[in-house]
Amino acid sequence: MGIFGRKRRTEGESAGRHAAPEADDTIEDGYDDEEGELSDVSDGPFDVADFTDDGVPRIDLGSVKVPVPDGSQVQVEMDPETAGVRAVHVVTEQGQITVSAYAAPRSGGLWREVSTELADQLRADGAKVTIGRGKWGLEISAIVGDVALRFVGVDRPRWMLRGVIAGPQSEAAGAVEVLREIVRRTIVDRGDAPMPVRTPLTITLPEAVAEHIAAQQQAQG
Repeated sequence: MGIFGRKRRTEGESAGRHAAPEADDTIEDGYDDEEGELSDVSDGPFDVADFTDDGVPRIDLGSVKVPVPDGSQVQVEMDPETAGVRAVHVVTEQGQITVSAYAAPRSGGLWREVSTELADQLRADGAKVTIGRGKWGLEISAIVGDVALRFVGVDRPRWMLRGVIAGPQSEAAGAVEVLREIVRRTIVDRGDAPMPVRTPLTITLPEAVAEHIAAQQQAQG
């Protein structure tokens, strides 16, 4: 499923104002940042430049350093065409979590734009979609068949972090808290290079993981 459309802006451009949720969407109670403004940066997720080591174990994926809860597993999704890393998932009892970072405007507001597009795409795919408000702003809940999805997004200067958990509907209530906690403790290393808004930040694997995957591919070849 394509998450982002083809719109492009430079980082300095404002995210502007975007369409509000459709009238039949459910709006849950909670906290929300003002449209186009950055959410509070004091309690994570963190920019690598502002982070002080807290001793939490994380897997270093280059652009993101993601906490791995006790009892969870890490799965690497490879792109068969490019042989590069497509995504890294943290698999918990409540569901599979994927955290990704993207280049964004300094002024924020990208998640509101992206979440509108994402909700539209989910509806087009036949999902039952609910728009809610959480710690960092808009959140999206969706039911696709027997799978419950929850998306959260966080705007920071020059990057946006998006997290999603996919799991059984029976675990949906607990899944959102697991997702929020992982997102809250994630560290983003945006780098200084200029790049178009919405560009995914590059994922790199720890050396030991990369060597293990290379050995598996060689054995299968």
